[in-house]
Amino acid sequence: MFDIKLIRENKEAVVKGLAAKNLDVNLDDVLEKDAARRKILQELDDLRNQKNLANDEISKLLKEKKDPQEKIASMKAISQQISSLEPQVKTIESDINNILLGFPNLAHESVPVGGEDNNEIVRHWSEAKQFDFKPKDHVEIAERLDIIDFKRATKITGSHFILFKNEGALMERALYNFMLDVHTTEHGYSEVSPPFLVNRDSMTGTGQLPKMEDDMYKLEGDDLFLIPTAEVPVTNIHRDEILKEEDLPILYTAYTPCFRREAGGYGKDTKGLIRVHQFDKVELVKFVKPEHSYDELEKLLINAETIFKKLNLPYRVLLLASGDISFAAAKCYDIEAFSPGVDRWLEVSSCSNFESFQARRSNIRYKGKDTKKATHVHTLNGSGLALARTMVAILENYQTPEGDVMIPEVLQPYMRGMSIIKK
Repeated sequence: MFDIKLIRENKEAVVKGLAAKNLDVNLDDVLEKDAARRKILQELDDLRNQKNLANDEISKLLKEKKDPQEKIASMKAISQQISSLEPQVKTIESDINNILLGFPNLAHESVPVGGEDNNEIVRHWSEAKQFDFKPKDHVEIAERLDIIDFKRATKITGSHFILFKNEGALMERALYNFMLDVHTTEHGYSEVSPPFLVNRDSMTGTGQLPKMEDDMYKLEGDDLFLIPTAEVPVTNIHRDEILKEEDLPILYTAYTPCFRREAGGYGKDTKGLIRVHQFDKVELVKFVKPEHSYDELEKLLINAETIFKKLNLPYRVLLLASGDISFAAAKCYDIEAFSPGVDRWLEVSSCSNFESFQARRSNIRYKGKDTKKATHVHTLNGSGLALARTMVAILENYQTPEGDVMIPEVLQPYMRGMSIIKK
């Protein structure tokens, strides 16, 4: 949730920050509503004080056996005023919240301003593999080896869905088991297995609603949503809770399928596994103290990069510009794997710091033993990794001249000792 106090005290900076995230907005309306709300709240405070004083005076008159009727009538009039003002406050607060729910998080000062063209390459790892033959794309490889059946997936459900088969299904399972093992045993994350359906409050808390409702799969009769990422249910584990300061940071990892309607959007290549409606993903989620969140973002990025290195896949890290990061993120790194068959860098992970944005919407706070006031945590999440495109990178980088696929060494124990997928 956007902090109204920030708008009140730094209006011009907020306007500039929202513009950097492609939102041109006039803040006068929300500031006028905020001023009206604060004025009524002050009136209510005064009236409640008057009511308390009247109550004391009535008690005193009764003890002195004097007639309290005049004071009682006065107190009733005050109560009626309070009763008429309280609904007004609720209505104004609802209007303010509805406006603020449409405002994205502001980008961190270290984020370049602009759109996709302003993204900055932070680093590369490993050189793109050189082949002495023309590399095939993953669709041709998968169909030749009979490990993915795109046609039957379309028959079963529709376009942009996947039917993994044989060693393809085994490799998919191997990948997420391998990733979960690395993140739990080497990086200190606790594994959870959350629901794949979430309610409206959960989707609103992490920022998918109300802005992106049309991109989500919704169960109309129950007002539930198929999750677009494990970020949603895992972040909402602690919705409406006050955490203990000594328990922070809290680190979770989870495997889930992810469901997104936007496949094929934005005019990008939609071939094969590159952009699909359903895909598997291992997610990393952190709840941290505000002063540590940017150090934790760098650690999160390294955790995701570790998977690439262990799989021996060439990748690069991009710092996204303000107009290219998500609605809720303050700063985001994308990790892209190089896929020689399609001759493209493909996003396989995004690692984001949301600062207190999601925590405000989800009411997630922490408090120390000697602290009177609870403070909003900072939340972070990253893909560790998204499997459909990781599969693309493996099939295309590990292909042989014959069209077979070598299996990355770290996956072989998860694939019954196999070292190659042959026709």
